[in-house]
Amino acid sequence: MAFLLVSAYLLLTHTQGAPVENGALLETLKSQVGLFSNKSEHYSAQVRPPGTSRRIPQTIIIGVRKGGTRALLEMLDIHPNIVVAATEVHFFDWDENYVKGIDWYRSLMPFSYGNQITIEKTPGYFTSPQAPERIHDMNSSIKLLLILRDPTERVISDYTQVYYNRVESHKPVQLFEDIVIKNGVLNTKYKAIQRSLYDVHMEKWLKLFSLDQIHIVDGNTLIKDPLPELQKVERFLNLPSRIMSSNFYFNQTKGFYCIRSDGRERCLHESKGRPHPLVNNTVLEQLYSYFREHSAKFYRMVNHSFDWH
Repeated sequence: MAFLLVSAYLLLTHTQGAPVENGALLETLKSQVGLFSNKSEHYSAQVRPPGTSRRIPQTIIIGVRKGGTRALLEMLDIHPNIVVAATEVHFFDWDENYVKGIDWYRSLMPFSYGNQITIEKTPGYFTSPQAPERIHDMNSSIKLLLILRDPTERVISDYTQVYYNRVESHKPVQLFEDIVIKNGVLNTKYKAIQRSLYDVHMEKWLKLFSLDQIHIVDGNTLIKDPLPELQKVERFLNLPSRIMSSNFYFNQTKGFYCIRSDGRERCLHESKGRPHPLVNNTVLEQLYSYFREHSAKFYRMVNHSFDWH
């Protein structure tokens, strides 16, 4: 990232002619280059640093929703050989975007050098019926990242996000138990439960991609001890080891790890890490029981087990 900043600095000072105060230049870089994390500016507003181009992603984080995709992307952005798309693109799962074509998709990617990998993440890809084939049509040898967590925890996190969104929009809300249990039985049609059927969704991906093209990140481990999981990703992407333990510090207030990079410290958006509701133990056991068989099947599919309920 430092290379891009230097290039942008030289380009801006050359084109503007007159000396630029440090503060003004910094703001210009922020608005025109878009290299700082958590930015949402459209990439078309960027100045192109010399020697760079926008490229189709060589790696995609395909999901899962509420699995830790944002944390994974932000942490990988530490690596100097990785550049990341600022927003969720939804190219392969939304028909209205897919019809815009591959050039539109490329236009949303950041500028990168030849030795850098471009990564975009859209959690909806993993559960999308269309995404596997569409991504395969674009690049059958692409490398995919999939971050998963305990399926029951993921359901509760999914509910929590929707709950807070509805509260903030002044819409009515329901208790978790009232959604998950219908007529005394588990509501398996609830979308959040459907998204946690990892074996069902993984089966579609493995019809088109080999298992060695899909690296599964343990989301439960990532939030407790990020470095080992990130080092596995570095090896999967054939990148030199550049992410260090010094890049992370535990924020006692937020209750999770934050990032230290390029002389700055940053944490995930305040919408991340929201407290989950206390769930009735009987309902929890019903969820654990329902997912247990699906998880066992998933373990066999990927030749790896996880510490899930």
